[in-house]
Amino acid sequence: MFDVAVNFSRRMLTMMVVLAMVGASSAIGQVASADAGVLGNRFGVSSMPLWSADNSIQSTLTVFRPQAGKANHTAVVIAPGGGYVALTMNLEGRQVADWFAAHGVTAFVLNYRLGGRNPYPQPLLDGQRAMRIVRSMSYEFHLDRDKIGLLGFSAGGHLAAMVATTGDDGDPQASDPIDRVSDRPNFLVLGYAWLNAMQPNDGGLITYCSVLRTFPEDKCKAWESLYTPSLHVSATTPTTFLYGTTDDKTVPVSASVDFYSALIKAGVPAEMHLFRHGGHGSGLGEGDPTLETWPTLLENWLRAQGFL
Repeated sequence: MFDVAVNFSRRMLTMMVVLAMVGASSAIGQVASADAGVLGNRFGVSSMPLWSADNSIQSTLTVFRPQAGKANHTAVVIAPGGGYVALTMNLEGRQVADWFAAHGVTAFVLNYRLGGRNPYPQPLLDGQRAMRIVRSMSYEFHLDRDKIGLLGFSAGGHLAAMVATTGDDGDPQASDPIDRVSDRPNFLVLGYAWLNAMQPNDGGLITYCSVLRTFPEDKCKAWESLYTPSLHVSATTPTTFLYGTTDDKTVPVSASVDFYSALIKAGVPAEMHLFRHGGHGSGLGEGDPTLETWPTLLENWLRAQGFL
């Protein structure tokens, strides 16, 4: 009787292990075959194309949603940096999106076009499109259409500032409903932004044209005025928060100072925090106890204006 009971127990255990393995395989298969939308519903993260009508354009938005019941109806589009040749999607994308999601903000990380094959204005078109898409989907994501901001680091900061200073209210006659929506951000956040990317210099600093090295001189000359954000600041530019470090060896802090001065001259509410020390590309602070205070300053700024 004892042997029978042991054998029965062994058979039951074997069956349970097999069922567990089958169940696990089934679950793995479901995850592997699931689309981004299903995964997004499960983990709060999903991706969408910017230009669904043109499969040749790979630009995307990746959505990071706050915990259920914690959303505050504010959204932000995040443009990581990378010198227009790469994207620092972890340090200046996912980590920042997680920070915003933890504060109740729905974050959208922008993967925009890069490199010599995608020169300006293509990255700018992606940035403008991203803002229109997020605002057009405000009902789906439970957003306030007047609380949609834009944040950019380094080259992404240049892109964000260009979107913010050249935005419009949309074209009501456009055939694409998304193009009928405004691309103007309601707030702008710039982290060590490469705001002088198009400007030549005699200090040996990098420029957009020196990094990509594929454009004729006359085109680079035209871009100096077309795509320098401080030259396009107006009263319609959104309230702005700027963060940088004085001894940034890659992007001179003077570019942020110039932009801040243009904002004040145009009557745009602005706040700027410049730290004495800190290298370029610090993200949320990158472990530096001093630099890690800037997200708290940003939180206070957002809260004071009703975005948190």
